[in-house]
Amino acid sequence: MSAPARTAGWPVRWIFVATILIGSFLLFLVQPMVARMALPQLGGAPAVWNSAMLVYQALLLGGYAYAHLLGKLMPKAQAAVHLLVLLCAAVWLPIGVNATQVPAGVEPALWAPWLLAASIGPLFFAVSAQAPLLQRWFAFICPGRDPYALYAASNVGSFAGLIAYPLIVEPLLPLRSQSWGWSAGYALLTIFVIGCGWLLPHRREQAVKLDPGEAPTTRRVLHWIVLALVPSGLMLATSTFLTTDIVAVPLLWVLPLGLYLLSFTVAFADRRGLAEAITRYAPITILVFGGMMIGGHHDWPLLSALAALMLLFAVSVALHTKMYALRPAPARLTGFYLAMSVGGALGGVFAGVIAPVLFDWTYEYPLLILAAGILAPLPFLLPATERLWQAGGVRLTIAVLVVISGLIVLGLANPGGVMGAAPGPIAFLAITIVGVVAIGSRVPYVFALAGALFLFGGYRAIELSLEPGARTRSYFGVYTITRGQGVNELQHGTTLHGIQLTGSPERERTPTTYYVPNSGVGEALRAAPALYGRNARIGIVGLGTGTLACYAQPGQQWRFYEIDPLVVRIARDSGAFTFLRRCAPDAQIVLGDARLSIAQAAAGSLDLLALDAFSSDAVPMHLMTREAFDTYGRVLGRRGLLLVHVSNRYLDLAPVVARTASGWMAAQLAYQPVGGAAGDSGSVWIALTRDPEVLGELLASGGYWEPLPVTDTAPWTDDYASILPVLRALQ
Repeated sequence: MSAPARTAGWPVRWIFVATILIGSFLLFLVQPMVARMALPQLGGAPAVWNSAMLVYQALLLGGYAYAHLLGKLMPKAQAAVHLLVLLCAAVWLPIGVNATQVPAGVEPALWAPWLLAASIGPLFFAVSAQAPLLQRWFAFICPGRDPYALYAASNVGSFAGLIAYPLIVEPLLPLRSQSWGWSAGYALLTIFVIGCGWLLPHRREQAVKLDPGEAPTTRRVLHWIVLALVPSGLMLATSTFLTTDIVAVPLLWVLPLGLYLLSFTVAFADRRGLAEAITRYAPITILVFGGMMIGGHHDWPLLSALAALMLLFAVSVALHTKMYALRPAPARLTGFYLAMSVGGALGGVFAGVIAPVLFDWTYEYPLLILAAGILAPLPFLLPATERLWQAGGVRLTIAVLVVISGLIVLGLANPGGVMGAAPGPIAFLAITIVGVVAIGSRVPYVFALAGALFLFGGYRAIELSLEPGARTRSYFGVYTITRGQGVNELQHGTTLHGIQLTGSPERERTPTTYYVPNSGVGEALRAAPALYGRNARIGIVGLGTGTLACYAQPGQQWRFYEIDPLVVRIARDSGAFTFLRRCAPDAQIVLGDARLSIAQAAAGSLDLLALDAFSSDAVPMHLMTREAFDTYGRVLGRRGLLLVHVSNRYLDLAPVVARTASGWMAAQLAYQPVGGAAGDSGSVWIALTRDPEVLGELLASGGYWEPLPVTDTAPWTDDYASILPVLRALQ
């Protein structure tokens, strides 16, 4: 009796399902885990996550190429080679980040790919080949069964791994325990792979029973690649939006990637109902939510985040469902997945590498949304609309294009000033209705989508791009400079980064926003001469527009730590902000991740250090751990004063600082402006010192300082940190 005849029952399927689930779970559990481990060395999140994603996609491409090439061997030989690869990769266990430090002068964001590849590359490569390889093995053993359904199981495991990390693994386990737990899972996976390999036929003859089907044309392969590219690029663009505007932690890193993976589960499932329903209505989601996201209205950021995630999921399901419909015979399965991986890697390169260099705004986002509208299936929603477009033909198409063009002109003219300087909502609503009616006829629908994207935000982006010096972009985000009547503003993402009053030298030297004289940092910097003498040494983490420089006094030594060279150019050379030039022209600026730079500074070389390293509204977690505070304490000395800015829309950070800064005495000042003075913003600052006399003198100098209450919130360390306990939405 042949091997397939003996083993083709349901137990075989579940052995393969379990093996694929374990492998995929480990593969995507390791992504946020290692990115989290790398933060103390690399800093710069979400840049670290973008670099990590590019490394993962490159390794995934290599794993899929390896699985495809391995198909040329006999089935048992494939198992033997793959088992050898798994055993060789086990040399890198227990999993962790290489201890090599970033060389001096090297940009951490550029160092990240090499470090991550050296740390987990062989392990990720070995496990990444799991899904396509085991599907091919399953086709050998059960030639009458569809192996593509196992890919849905693979992505269930991937999604579970991603969600498990921020919700279960990170809150409950320190990094060391996470590392050993993952290593134990790898050993279990190896055992299951041995079991699957044992079931394979010994001879090549079994593979003859697989129908090779028709060879895909070059056009078909390119179609697969493009269908994979758009969701991958949109996933990374969505990740950047969330991690920049909320907080750069795995909980938010994994949401876009998790939905992206879940879309494969829906698109490749045996039961087609859900995939077909989402695909049918995806064009409406793309049209409505695409316009909403490009509009850039962030008064309700959590609602915007939800809309962005729903848009990503709808696009991913629709395009992956189209890929599933174009899948080849099982014998060509690994080539299909290789093309999919190529598309995924190209999408990551476009959104993560090319776009930040090529564009001064997130133009990749509307371009990918438009590409999704071009590629998505467009079934007619109603029989009536189908009959309408069949009867109207080319004439109706031309008429609709003319109508949409007219609506765009009317929207830009905004008759009646319905929304101030913004396009009229009636025009946008009308274009949306026309686009919904056009679903089923691709040219009118895509034209309506392009019109909505342009009218609801695209034209404003183009205007700013054409205005010299108004907007710039770096690896760390988009910066917009607005010059108004008597005031210049800098925005990073959706967060105001700085305001300078203009009109006179006195106004230009006035500290604004979170740094006004009555704020916590304002009170502390004004007290610095009394605390440390006229030659006080001041350090500031986060340059921004350089507002704090206007507290500098003659004889003081000032040092700014800034990770983004573009911010330095804006603060020093743009002409829109003159704080540095007018108030502290000799201040030292240290480029690079602040924690790494401060660790290299001499002990006791600063008297006061202000920590204000927000990236939009995100908090670099690695700057808020106990080990980071130990680094600050070494540079400050016993009498040093540390100021921490904890104002945040989403997180209550004060309890974290209270528990993390063990051995420090603390007070906080929550300032709220009175009277609405220009450029005045509320803020919460915490003052920390290990000398009771310093704290007493600060409290006596003025301001409404209050004791910082200590709660039972777990302290953050390099080995353990979780934002779940401090999310305002959960309190």
